[in-house]
Amino acid sequence: MRGNKYNCNNSGTPRTRLERLLRERELRKFNKSLNDGETELLNNDSFSPDSFEAFSWFNDEESLETISANRNSTDGCERQDSRASRERLLVVANRLPVSAVRRGVDSWHLEISVGGLVSALLGVKEFETRWIGWAGVNVPDEIGQRALIKALAEKRCIPVFLDEEIVHQYYNGYCNNILWPLFHYLGLPQEDRLATTRSFQSQFDAYKKANQMFAEVVKEHYVEGDVVWCHDYHLMFLPKCLKERNRKMKVGWFLHTPFPSSEIHRTLPSRLELLRSVLAADLVGFHTYDYARHFVSACTRILGLEGTPEGVEDQGRLTRVAAFPIGIDSDRFIRALELPQVQDHMKELKERFAGRKVMLGVDRLDMIKGIPQKILAFEKFLEENPNWRDKVVLLQIAVPTRTDVPEYQKLTSQVHEIVGRINGRFGTLTAVPIHHLDRSLDFHALCALYAVTDVALVTSLRDGMNLVSYEFVACQASKKGVLILSEFAGAAQSLGAGAILVNPWNVTEVASSIGYALNMPADEREKRHHHNFVHVTTHTSQEWAATFVSELNDTIVEAQLRTRQIPPPLPIEVAVDRYAKSNNRLLILGFNATLTEPVDTLGRKGSQIKEMEPKLRPDLQEPLRKLCDDPKTTIVVLSGSDRSVLDDNFGDYSMWLAAENGMFLRATKGDWMTTMPENLNMEWVDSVKHVFEYFTERTPRSHFELRETSLIWNYKYADVEFGRLQARDLLQHLWTGPISNASLDVVQGSRSIEVRSVGVTKGAAIDRILGEIVHNKGMKEPIDYVLCIGHFLAKDEDIYTFFEPELPSEVPAPVRSHVTPPVRTSVSKLSTSRSLSREDRLKKHRPMPTIGRSKSYHVNTDVFQSRVVDRMSLQEGSSVLDLQGDNYFSCSVARKRSNARYLLGSSDDVVKLLTELTNSWINGMNTDGSTMEGN
Repeated sequence: MRGNKYNCNNSGTPRTRLERLLRERELRKFNKSLNDGETELLNNDSFSPDSFEAFSWFNDEESLETISANRNSTDGCERQDSRASRERLLVVANRLPVSAVRRGVDSWHLEISVGGLVSALLGVKEFETRWIGWAGVNVPDEIGQRALIKALAEKRCIPVFLDEEIVHQYYNGYCNNILWPLFHYLGLPQEDRLATTRSFQSQFDAYKKANQMFAEVVKEHYVEGDVVWCHDYHLMFLPKCLKERNRKMKVGWFLHTPFPSSEIHRTLPSRLELLRSVLAADLVGFHTYDYARHFVSACTRILGLEGTPEGVEDQGRLTRVAAFPIGIDSDRFIRALELPQVQDHMKELKERFAGRKVMLGVDRLDMIKGIPQKILAFEKFLEENPNWRDKVVLLQIAVPTRTDVPEYQKLTSQVHEIVGRINGRFGTLTAVPIHHLDRSLDFHALCALYAVTDVALVTSLRDGMNLVSYEFVACQASKKGVLILSEFAGAAQSLGAGAILVNPWNVTEVASSIGYALNMPADEREKRHHHNFVHVTTHTSQEWAATFVSELNDTIVEAQLRTRQIPPPLPIEVAVDRYAKSNNRLLILGFNATLTEPVDTLGRKGSQIKEMEPKLRPDLQEPLRKLCDDPKTTIVVLSGSDRSVLDDNFGDYSMWLAAENGMFLRATKGDWMTTMPENLNMEWVDSVKHVFEYFTERTPRSHFELRETSLIWNYKYADVEFGRLQARDLLQHLWTGPISNASLDVVQGSRSIEVRSVGVTKGAAIDRILGEIVHNKGMKEPIDYVLCIGHFLAKDEDIYTFFEPELPSEVPAPVRSHVTPPVRTSVSKLSTSRSLSREDRLKKHRPMPTIGRSKSYHVNTDVFQSRVVDRMSLQEGSSVLDLQGDNYFSCSVARKRSNARYLLGSSDDVVKLLTELTNSWINGMNTDGSTMEGN
């Protein structure tokens, strides 16, 4: 019998990410059905919705254990985890879900705060949740801090203590004055620009310090296996802080506001630090796909990273980016409508506004809520529809916020002025068209108001989600009112099908929509409401939280699978020790991004010019010079660059230079010679050159290089999206045009396209290079140590596997961390085992013709007809290698997807490694000298 993929059998174990998420979804549905049954048992007369809410969050330990035991007996297969094994969830937010009021020296009174995030996590019972955040009060004394910690511990809350100066600079300054306006498209502060510039850095420093303080508290209470969920723009620096303390920590970050376009975000002075800090998280969540897309775009355009359908990739590490639309606890609102006090409120409101249609707006008194635009649109509707003036009323609830800020005071005055003018114009002695309240309503009064409303008007100019629209829909089961919703609110993507979407800036459009909503037929109202009601009741806040944590856990699984494919860091001490104990060493070094100075990937500060003219790092000059003086060490710089670049950088060193992927070779004291096949066909160059020239002209900040054996088009510094489109068109043109029938390889880099002849790779050239080096140096002792380092393209990584033990093709490569068995083979033997064509194998030991040193960039096929000098026979190179596996170190530099055994993070690590090798050689010389003197 075929097993169900959700059962406990091994055959049903989910193998893919989608299967795992589907399984989690089915489990959540099953658990919800159990929760619903438990709720019915618990929901007697003694439990009001509010008391049930408190029960859900601050639940009784014994009751939970009983429920957990019942679940285990009901479904022992899927619910084998008892309370003791439940996963811990650490929710880190700027504010705790409770408000603290000091009653004495060591006494505190706590009240539960009601908010979107609080209610969203109330019903998540499968996790053992702890809150970490600021209590909203300054507690400078230790006695008060200890008392507050103890009081909050009973509510499963952990405080972060911030002093008044930090709060002023971090919260009032950077969060509310810089980030919040920017994320809502209001831009950076325009007034007092010089003062803002001077204070910006101090605010950002306070922001980072506050995030560090949050991280310290998390670290103190973190237990291995915990899930850490960071929330909102207040804590953008926190994921990086946490990962620096523990790389294995599961970290998710969610933004509750919009994330602006990259063109807006790039104006932020601290843009780079904040983006990189957020990318340290394993999963980054947003309310809508638009916000997620903007974030990925900012990472690609500002950081120069690679955006993928799954998120943002940085050298093999993927930060998953996804949309998780938040919801509400819809059951709480639906149950509240049955309460006597709510029914009384509803009856009172119906009598008060009998004979009139009720329109409702519930907003914070904030610039982004579009309250003036809403009222002006209502005024225009009354102007154009005189017959509605005494038949409709607008109830506007404007909850005051930041009353001490001048901009908000100005907004309040403006709204009051508009309301007074409209009421004076269209009102009567007995009725006015607008009822405006500058205060909040309690939960029961708000539910009653939602229930009697005919049209809800949400005209946010920019809103992360706006849950007022959700709350209105949840309370409209009987009335089936109409929702007019701003297209700039995140809820528009979820409720857009059932709502009337408007542009709040277009007063005429909003006025017209008001008329359409008031005159809408009953059947259309019912269809629209049904669509939105289904969404609100299924996409609840609890489902949102459970989905995010489930995705985060799955992201960790995916990351572990990806990490297994990443080479481990190079054990520098081991590599240096093996180097010191060997007698004939070979160092193969790449050039670009390995020995060169680091450049800015976005081309600022002249980095594009630097990359077009690569230079050896100054801090590598002395270590390289000393290593070159070691008679037991042979250094080969193997690069894709042309001969002139290597000559300019290494002409004064005693080493070997292999240019254009090993097709040209010389000792720095000798002449250039070629390792290319004599019949190499280069007739394709001109046609490919014309294509590259055309796309270079049409792609700003792109360039191409014409080398003697290849052509490269580089669009690294072009606009990310445009460069990607141009590259796709270029490839399509090449494959269908100039190279359709040519024997060529098209090598795609991260942001480059190279065309070269088939078989031109670093690995294919290394055996011929080794043969020439052995003959030239007259080596009598075989090479017993090889260190190969580079930032090579995937096509050229065959050089890493060149020195690996030979294995049958069907046998996988050995695990990198294991010591491989000894390799005793010759250049001839190694080369025949590589993936070369039959013709290449016949030619691979072709004697090397000597060619003159030339810095010309054109391809001259006459050099292949130069004088041939027979330098080496097969017998002379038969014992060139006596390499044991633990004496071979292949290292990829900053490229995590690699065939190399090990990884070096950057060229800085290369500097450290070569410096250590130099010191090892010098110490060895000193030791030998001391020994000789003693003898």
